[in-house]
Amino acid sequence: MILPPATLGMLGGGQLGRFFVTAAHEMGYQVWVLDPDPESPAGRIADRHLQAGYSDRGALDELAGACAAITTEFENVPAETLEYLARSKPVHPSAAAVAICQNRIAEKTFLRDNGLPHGPFAVIRSVADLERADGALFPAILKVARFGYDGKGQAVVENRDEALAAFRGFKEEACVLEQKLPLDYEVSVVLARDAQGRVQCFPTGENQHRNGILDVSIVPARASTCTLDNAHAIAERIGERLGYIGTLGVEFFVTRGKLVVNEMAPRPHNSGHYTLDACVTGQFEQQVRALCGLPLGEARAHSAAVMVNILGDLWFGADGTYREPDWQRLLAVPNLKLHLYAKRQARPGRKMGHFTVIGSDPAQVQAAALAARSALGIGEP
Repeated sequence: MILPPATLGMLGGGQLGRFFVTAAHEMGYQVWVLDPDPESPAGRIADRHLQAGYSDRGALDELAGACAAITTEFENVPAETLEYLARSKPVHPSAAAVAICQNRIAEKTFLRDNGLPHGPFAVIRSVADLERADGALFPAILKVARFGYDGKGQAVVENRDEALAAFRGFKEEACVLEQKLPLDYEVSVVLARDAQGRVQCFPTGENQHRNGILDVSIVPARASTCTLDNAHAIAERIGERLGYIGTLGVEFFVTRGKLVVNEMAPRPHNSGHYTLDACVTGQFEQQVRALCGLPLGEARAHSAAVMVNILGDLWFGADGTYREPDWQRLLAVPNLKLHLYAKRQARPGRKMGHFTVIGSDPAQVQAAALAARSALGIGEP
């Protein structure tokens, strides 16, 4: 068990790392952040910011020398970096778990091999693979295996010819070709799992996306008890099969009433931000607890919640003029919690913050959140 005032290490300096630093500080820990960006949101509030690349052995040695345990805030940290650090310090989640989640081919293969629900897919590493792919997969979505997120590195393809054109557009990087499934709605489960295999699942969220980026998460999800229970059970099985330690996000499609795993995120998840304001223990405190070997906190929600993402588009008027959004419209709502990520520059599609509306009545919370979203000027999907 690692107790305060120990120093913890964070690989990655984005908003997820920033929330981790805040949670750790509140619990009495110090945090060093390694991130190459001099303006990284997490690095700016860390006790020490190592401005270096994730493969910089000198910086990694310095991090390992100072920190009692190390974690990550995003899945694209090289697995080799995690393996290197794990030779001298506890690193959670493990390099093996992250390697599966950071590569769509490995991820889909993991789901298939472990009997977990997934949609039909084919591994595409060459034009020949596409030419012999089962025609029943179309229409489909072609996704690059690495570094795709928030709708990037993806193309909807109606037939083989469109898939070939998209594959060439992706410079023939390794991809997965996934059958496009009829979608009822989307849900996600965020859980925390410790080294003894104990699990705390947060309430399932119902997610709505806009242009491939999460727009709104609704808790409790408007789904049957059976669907919610099954989502928790599947997410727990994933955590067990991965030997996972830390906070894990699992995204699901609900298609014709059945759950299908879409993606796994080996870190806190955007759809779990509501836990900061609506749960006994938030997802970032759970990340600290799991990393340090502390007992996990209770994940129960004490309020209904709706989380709304705030993207960089809001900083630009219809004529392209750059201006600050009218935060007064949000801050006037008494049960609304605003979280801005301290990013220096807004860009269209960039996650700049979020707000969460909480309350006792789910319908009233949803109405208030959607009204606030509209008042701020967030457009319709």
